[in-house]
Amino acid sequence: MTKELAKYIDHTQLKPDTTKEKMDTIIEEARENGFVSVCVNPHWVSYCYNQLKDTNVKVCTVIGFPLGATTSAVKEFETKQAISDGAEEVDMVINIGELKSGNTDFVKKDIKSVVDAAKGKALTKVIIETSLLNDDEKRIACKLAKEAGADYVKTSTGFSGGGASVEDIRLMREVVGDEMGVKASGGVRDLESTNAMIEAGATRIGASAGVDIIAGNKGTSDY
Repeated sequence: MTKELAKYIDHTQLKPDTTKEKMDTIIEEARENGFVSVCVNPHWVSYCYNQLKDTNVKVCTVIGFPLGATTSAVKEFETKQAISDGAEEVDMVINIGELKSGNTDFVKKDIKSVVDAAKGKALTKVIIETSLLNDDEKRIACKLAKEAGADYVKTSTGFSGGGASVEDIRLMREVVGDEMGVKASGGVRDLESTNAMIEAGATRIGASAGVDIIAGNKGTSDY
């Protein structure tokens, strides 16, 4: 039964100290368990693509990660490079400071720079970093992502002191409706929390504890 959860999981390895050995481990785990994707830093995209190109596992990467404070031009370039290297999904971080400053036009254009660069080539997920936003800001961020044409909204990088919550998933789903996906990431470590996120409206789970989740074990990962 829990094996069915594999179709929700982006098997994640985004730590700065990731070695080739660690990367080989998540690649093999993704292959064996049938996860939707491996979610890795841009440096590893080409390597993962070459290892997984004969499987159904996609390569997902992150853009402007983890702060979201790179320029739109850099995010656009990162996106194009990642797709060229084999990425089929890109998870971009919004410019959180500009959102909190009320500069919504900038934030929307920033998101759209990635959406346009990926259009027709890769799915786009927009990380709004819920732990740094109040509820009104979360709603605005989701609305901007939807208006910019993104495919998903996503809770967290896992690097800002907070992760996904059921309440945030419900709020995000309420804002984007049925037209977009919602990804829960950061601190989703076990079967119970995964099921709770899905029941609240998540259609994708970002976790490095994917193997533990589908096995019904208690994971220890902090992402």
